[in-house]
Amino acid sequence: MLMNKVTVSEILDIAQYEKTRQEYRAGIIALKKKRRVEVGPMVTFVFENHETVLSQIQEMMRAERIVDEAAIQHEIDTYNQLLPEANELAATMFIEIKDAGRIRDEISKFHGVNTGEHIYLQLGDERIPGDFAAGQSDDRRISAVQYVRFKFTDIQKQAFISDHASEAKLVIEHPGYHAETRLDGEVREELCRDL
Repeated sequence: MLMNKVTVSEILDIAQYEKTRQEYRAGIIALKKKRRVEVGPMVTFVFENHETVLSQIQEMMRAERIVDEAAIQHEIDTYNQLLPEANELAATMFIEIKDAGRIRDEISKFHGVNTGEHIYLQLGDERIPGDFAAGQSDDRRISAVQYVRFKFTDIQKQAFISDHASEAKLVIEHPGYHAETRLDGEVREELCRDL
Protein backbone atom coordinates (compact mmCIF):
# COMPACT_ATOMS: atom_id res chain seq x y z
CA MET A 1 0.00 0.00 0.00
CA LEU A 2 1.31 3.43 -0.91
CA MET A 3 0.80 6.12 1.69
CA ASN A 4 -0.88 9.30 0.45
CA LYS A 5 1.38 12.32 0.22
CA VAL A 6 0.38 15.58 1.87
CA THR A 7 -1.19 18.03 -0.58
CA VAL A 8 -1.56 21.79 -0.43
CA SER A 9 -5.36 21.44 -0.16
CA GLU A 10 -4.91 19.92 3.33
CA ILE A 11 -2.85 22.79 4.68
CA LEU A 12 -4.54 25.32 6.93
CA ASP A 13 -3.36 28.89 6.76
CA ILE A 14 -1.67 30.15 9.93
CA ALA A 15 -4.79 31.91 11.28
CA GLN A 16 -6.98 28.81 10.77
CA TYR A 17 -4.33 26.57 12.28
CA GLU A 18 -4.02 28.74 15.40
CA LYS A 19 -7.75 28.31 16.07
CA THR A 20 -7.52 24.51 16.09
CA ARG A 21 -3.90 23.99 17.13
CA GLN A 22 -4.39 23.01 20.77
CA GLU A 23 -6.91 20.27 20.00
CA TYR A 24 -5.06 19.18 16.85
CA ARG A 25 -1.72 18.87 18.67
CA ALA A 26 -3.32 16.83 21.46
CA GLY A 27 -4.45 14.34 18.82
CA ILE A 28 -0.99 14.24 17.20
CA ILE A 29 0.72 13.74 20.57
CA ALA A 30 -1.59 10.79 21.28
CA LEU A 31 -0.88 9.36 17.81
CA LYS A 32 2.89 9.74 18.18
CA LYS A 33 2.82 7.85 21.49
CA LYS A 34 1.70 4.81 19.50
CA ARG A 35 4.41 5.43 16.89
CA ARG A 36 7.33 6.19 19.24
CA VAL A 37 9.83 3.44 20.02
CA GLU A 38 12.61 3.94 22.55
CA VAL A 39 15.63 1.77 21.90
CA GLY A 40 17.74 1.98 25.01
CA PRO A 41 18.16 5.17 27.03
CA MET A 42 19.46 7.46 24.26
CA VAL A 43 17.71 6.62 20.96
CA THR A 44 14.09 7.11 19.98
CA PHE A 45 12.41 6.34 16.67
CA VAL A 46 9.18 8.05 15.61
CA PHE A 47 7.58 6.19 12.71
CA GLU A 48 6.18 8.72 10.27
CA ASN A 49 2.82 8.62 8.52
CA HIS A 50 0.58 11.07 6.70
CA GLU A 51 -0.70 12.69 9.90
CA THR A 52 2.71 13.10 11.56
CA VAL A 53 4.14 14.70 8.42
CA LEU A 54 1.13 17.00 7.97
CA SER A 55 1.54 18.18 11.57
CA GLN A 56 5.25 18.91 11.02
CA ILE A 57 4.40 21.02 7.98
CA GLN A 58 1.75 22.95 9.90
CA GLU A 59 4.14 23.55 12.79
CA MET A 60 6.93 24.68 10.46
CA MET A 61 4.60 27.12 8.73
CA ARG A 62 3.54 28.48 12.12
CA ALA A 63 7.08 28.76 13.51
CA GLU A 64 8.55 30.34 10.38
CA ARG A 65 5.42 32.38 9.55
CA ILE A 66 5.36 30.88 6.04
CA VAL A 67 2.56 32.28 3.88
CA ASP A 68 4.07 32.33 0.38
CA GLU A 69 2.54 29.58 -1.79
CA ALA A 70 5.87 28.53 -3.30
CA ALA A 71 7.45 28.32 0.15
CA ILE A 72 4.52 26.25 1.44
CA GLN A 73 4.86 23.88 -1.50
CA HIS A 74 8.59 23.59 -0.78
CA GLU A 75 7.81 22.51 2.81
CA ILE A 76 5.27 19.98 1.54
CA ASP A 77 7.76 18.53 -0.95
CA THR A 78 10.50 18.36 1.69
CA TYR A 79 8.43 16.69 4.38
CA ASN A 80 6.70 14.29 1.98
CA GLN A 81 10.13 12.70 1.52
CA LEU A 82 9.80 11.37 5.08
CA LEU A 83 6.79 9.25 4.18
CA PRO A 84 7.27 5.54 3.54
CA GLU A 85 6.90 4.12 0.06
CA ALA A 86 5.09 0.83 -0.62
CA ASN A 87 6.29 -2.04 1.63
CA GLU A 88 8.24 0.34 3.86
CA LEU A 89 8.26 1.74 7.34
CA ALA A 90 9.93 5.14 7.67
CA ALA A 91 11.10 6.78 10.87
CA THR A 92 12.89 9.77 12.26
CA MET A 93 15.61 8.61 14.65
CA PHE A 94 16.63 10.91 17.49
CA ILE A 95 19.87 10.53 19.43
CA GLU A 96 18.91 12.16 22.72
CA ILE A 97 21.70 13.46 24.94
CA LYS A 98 20.33 15.21 27.98
CA ASP A 99 23.57 16.66 29.38
CA ALA A 100 24.33 19.65 27.14
CA GLY A 101 27.94 19.70 28.31
CA ARG A 102 28.46 16.14 27.06
CA ILE A 103 26.80 16.38 23.65
CA ARG A 104 30.01 16.46 21.61
CA ASP A 105 31.60 13.53 23.45
CA GLU A 106 28.44 11.42 23.53
CA ILE A 107 27.36 12.01 19.91
CA SER A 108 30.81 11.00 18.64
CA LYS A 109 30.20 7.51 20.08
CA PHE A 110 27.41 7.10 17.52
CA HIS A 111 29.57 7.77 14.46
CA GLY A 112 28.76 5.16 11.80
CA VAL A 113 25.55 4.00 13.51
CA ASN A 114 23.49 5.15 10.52
CA THR A 115 24.10 2.07 8.40
CA GLY A 116 21.96 -1.02 7.88
CA GLU A 117 24.58 -3.22 9.47
CA HIS A 118 24.15 -1.42 12.81
CA ILE A 119 20.41 -0.68 12.84
CA TYR A 120 17.87 -3.15 11.62
CA LEU A 121 14.41 -4.54 12.20
CA GLN A 122 14.59 -8.19 13.28
CA LEU A 123 11.58 -10.21 12.13
CA GLY A 124 11.86 -13.78 13.27
CA ASP A 125 15.18 -14.97 11.83
CA GLU A 126 15.38 -12.22 9.22
CA ARG A 127 17.01 -8.82 9.38
CA ILE A 128 15.56 -5.84 7.55
CA PRO A 129 18.40 -3.31 7.42
CA GLY A 130 17.84 0.38 7.97
CA ASP A 131 18.37 2.49 4.85
CA PHE A 132 19.44 5.96 6.00
CA ALA A 133 19.01 9.23 4.14
CA ALA A 134 22.29 10.68 2.89
CA GLY A 135 23.77 13.89 4.23
CA GLN A 136 23.24 13.27 7.94
CA SER A 137 26.87 12.44 8.71
CA ASP A 138 30.37 12.66 7.32
CA ASP A 139 33.83 11.42 8.31
CA ARG A 140 33.87 13.54 11.46
CA ARG A 141 30.29 14.26 12.49
CA ILE A 142 26.88 12.70 12.82
CA SER A 143 23.57 14.49 13.19
CA ALA A 144 21.44 13.75 16.24
CA VAL A 145 18.46 13.45 13.86
CA GLN A 146 18.49 10.72 11.23
CA TYR A 147 15.91 9.54 8.68
CA VAL A 148 15.66 5.80 8.09
CA ARG A 149 13.54 3.38 6.05
CA PHE A 150 13.00 -0.32 6.48
CA LYS A 151 12.14 -1.97 3.15
CA PHE A 152 10.12 -5.18 3.41
CA THR A 153 9.75 -7.93 0.85
CA ASP A 154 6.17 -9.05 0.25
CA ILE A 155 6.78 -12.12 2.42
CA GLN A 156 8.29 -10.04 5.26
CA LYS A 157 5.40 -7.59 5.06
CA GLN A 158 2.86 -10.40 5.31
CA ALA A 159 4.72 -11.94 8.28
CA PHE A 160 4.87 -8.58 10.09
CA ILE A 161 1.16 -7.94 9.56
CA SER A 162 -0.36 -11.38 10.08
CA ASP A 163 2.12 -13.45 12.12
CA HIS A 164 2.17 -11.73 15.49
CA ALA A 165 3.65 -14.88 17.01
CA SER A 166 6.79 -13.99 15.02
CA GLU A 167 8.77 -11.58 17.20
CA ALA A 168 9.67 -8.20 15.76
CA LYS A 169 12.43 -6.07 17.29
CA LEU A 170 14.17 -2.83 16.48
CA VAL A 171 17.88 -3.43 17.07
CA ILE A 172 20.95 -1.22 17.37
CA GLU A 173 24.25 -3.13 17.32
CA HIS A 174 27.07 -0.61 17.26
CA PRO A 175 30.42 -0.51 19.11
CA GLY A 176 29.24 2.62 20.95
CA TYR A 177 25.64 1.59 21.64
CA HIS A 178 23.77 -1.71 22.00
CA ALA A 179 20.03 -1.89 22.59
CA GLU A 180 16.87 -3.51 21.25
CA THR A 181 13.14 -3.12 21.74
CA ARG A 182 10.26 -5.41 20.82
CA LEU A 183 7.66 -4.05 18.43
CA ASP A 184 4.41 -5.40 19.75
CA GLY A 185 0.97 -4.46 21.00
CA GLU A 186 -0.32 -1.04 20.04
CA VAL A 187 2.91 -0.02 18.29
CA ARG A 188 2.94 -3.05 16.01
CA GLU A 189 -0.75 -2.63 15.21
CA GLU A 190 -0.14 1.01 14.30
CA LEU A 191 2.83 0.14 12.06
CA CYS A 192 0.88 -2.61 10.32
CA ARG A 193 -1.44 0.11 9.04
CA ASP A 194 1.52 1.73 7.27
CA LEU A 195 2.25 -1.43 5.33
